Amino acid sequence: MNTLVVGIIFAAWLILATRWYGRRIAGRLFAPDDDRPVPSITKADGHDYLAAKTPVLFGHHFSSIAGAGPIVGPLIGVWYFGWLPALLWIALGAVFMGAVHDYTALMASVRSGGCSVGELAEHSLGRRARLVLSLFLWAALVLVIAVFGVITAKTFVANPAIVIPTFGLIGVAMIFGTLVLRRGGSLLPGTLAALATLAGLIWLGNRFPIDLGTTVLGLPVLTFWFWSLMIYCVLASVLPVWLLLQPRDYLSTWILYLGLGGGLLGLLACRPDIAAPAFVGFHSSAQGPMWPMLFVMIACGAISGFHSLVASGTTSKQLSRETDGFRVGYGAMILEAGLAGLVVLIAAGALRWDSGVTPALDSLQYLMTDGGGPIVAFATGLSRLVDALPLLTAPMGLFFGVLMINAFVITTLDTSTRLARFVLQELCGPIPVLSGRWGATLATVVAAGWLGASGSYDKIWPVFGATNQLVAALALLVISSWLVGLHKPRLYTLVPAVFMLITTVAALGWQARGFLQEGDNFLAMSAFLLIALAVYIAWEARGLMRIRS
Repeated sequence: MNTLVVGIIFAAWLILATRWYGRRIAGRLFAPDDDRPVPSITKADGHDYLAAKTPVLFGHHFSSIAGAGPIVGPLIGVWYFGWLPALLWIALGAVFMGAVHDYTALMASVRSGGCSVGELAEHSLGRRARLVLSLFLWAALVLVIAVFGVITAKTFVANPAIVIPTFGLIGVAMIFGTLVLRRGGSLLPGTLAALATLAGLIWLGNRFPIDLGTTVLGLPVLTFWFWSLMIYCVLASVLPVWLLLQPRDYLSTWILYLGLGGGLLGLLACRPDIAAPAFVGFHSSAQGPMWPMLFVMIACGAISGFHSLVASGTTSKQLSRETDGFRVGYGAMILEAGLAGLVVLIAAGALRWDSGVTPALDSLQYLMTDGGGPIVAFATGLSRLVDALPLLTAPMGLFFGVLMINAFVITTLDTSTRLARFVLQELCGPIPVLSGRWGATLATVVAAGWLGASGSYDKIWPVFGATNQLVAALALLVISSWLVGLHKPRLYTLVPAVFMLITTVAALGWQARGFLQEGDNFLAMSAFLLIALAVYIAWEARGLMRIRS
């Protein structure tokens, strides 16, 4: 089968389903009204609460939720279970679960004054549930900051050419934010000028790669880059959104637009046949059974709990009017599903399939293991598509693929820091030191820095995939309870909440079994604690719904 045919069917489904199901969700649950005041207006402070132009807010939201998730998960899914199950889960999960989860989290937060999912839990489930859930969310965000900080630092070491464009984009974004977002400059000319400058930075990066050797200031180079990123996270968390968060995320999204466009044009140009099998098997010796593991493995392209944290954390505080919520919340998730679908087609058609004991050097299996990992595998596949286009070459596609992932990882990194700061500020309101921007930020970054620098994140990261999906299930339960209180239909959110809750608990149970067999009691206990958290929140939601029904 040809990748182009599959891609057209997949894209048509996303577009039609959005118009049918997405609009139904918006109308029945929220009936957006632009005359209703939004938090960015009623609580405007020029710092965290600040109305953004829709393209800018879409850029912030999309680049924050994307990260490496919609790339890594689909590659692994195709490898172990086949391209068809991976693509079906993305297509169905994104429309009926992921986009619903993102949009309802955004609008529930907007209607509740811009509060986070954790604070929303108190309104719906009670103070105890809010306390438990907020602590869990903060810990999960700290883990994300630590791991993504390490990942980004490693890309600087492995690809010195991306250092100049990565840090240069920060300066460009601050100038863009000052001239366009703060002083009211025109968006289109400002965007074109910023992108032209970014192109120059990419040229400079390739011309003068920043290779710092093995040590800097007495620190291993990886450690130096990691702590540099932690310092950046502090600044990104406390600076006004118009100065760095909004413009950097908006400009980063253009990197994805270009990469996504290049990949789609490459599919049109070379139309590779699918080499990977449609179905590998219901059980993988490395990953476990297809259900529940595939549904945890492929998160961001189908449904991801991290999205609800972004939607209710930063995006809800910048939405300028309610009708824009659908385009930003639902639409960004559908676009991310499109990216995940492209990755599936790259894995299935642009890369060679070789399941032998010693796979070929250009195969998906080799690239995912000894060939550099998922980032290199994606960039290699993208380079082969880009190579079919006029004036472009495979090395250009390879570099751009790595730059694209790096831009989104670092965006998720700084957004996560601000989100963790919000959660901690809400949670520690009575404690002056932790209720301020600087105190909450420093506490978060110090915790993440310790996890990342000590390597302690390795002890808990194996259960993060299930943790992320658990956040999605719990967020949907909280939103369902909130909808019940407003006498709104709850099945649109409750059905995916129950499905994801059962799936996540099953995945954690499977993982706990494996951890016990391996003698890893710490990870096994972590999995059991997460299961207990899921049961507790589900029980609180069940009781509340029974009373209100």
